Amino acid sequence: MAVDNEDLPALIGSRICHDLISPIGAINNGLELLGMSGEVSGPEMELISDSVTNANARIRFFRIAFGAAGDQQMGRAEVVSVLDDVSKGGRLSYQWAPLEGSSRSEVRMAFLAALCLESALPYGGTITVLCADGHWTVIGEGPKLNVDDALWARLSDDNAEVKISPAQVQFAMLPYAAKQAERDLKVEQALEKISIFF
Repeated sequence: MAVDNEDLPALIGSRICHDLISPIGAINNGLELLGMSGEVSGPEMELISDSVTNANARIRFFRIAFGAAGDQQMGRAEVVSVLDDVSKGGRLSYQWAPLEGSSRSEVRMAFLAALCLESALPYGGTITVLCADGHWTVIGEGPKLNVDDALWARLSDDNAEVKISPAQVQFAMLPYAAKQAERDLKVEQALEKISIFF
């Protein structure tokens, strides 16, 4: 039986994230119960707790970036919650400027753009997401950008010859998501700033 769905990779991403979020949540609940009992404490417990929190945040982020998009709306509070959790203890901070809810497909593209920008900010920085009149801008700012020109050319040119590694899959997914949404991607780079428009 043939699968009639061109978004199969996104469905796989959704399934993996969905199946992982429950056990990580259960581990987190178990850690909270241990903490309340007072039987276990110290730096080891704190390290485990921080790791579980970070894993939970990343899976929520990946579920939006790599999962099936659909047309449903995402509220601003939900998006900001995910970005705040991903920022905790990390080298990057996120600023989500849109005040209204956005379609899941738009948030997905913004998150994929943010993942592209993360790769260009090895020393950390700030990723800002803006939207005006339906036009989105995702800006990465930080010291010493690290940009692989061939890889970044892939965003605005489907025919760019570049081998994509698993760590760079966002550079293949973002143009695909933009094409589904009938959006054109554009990239601009300055000394300590790189912007993605769609």
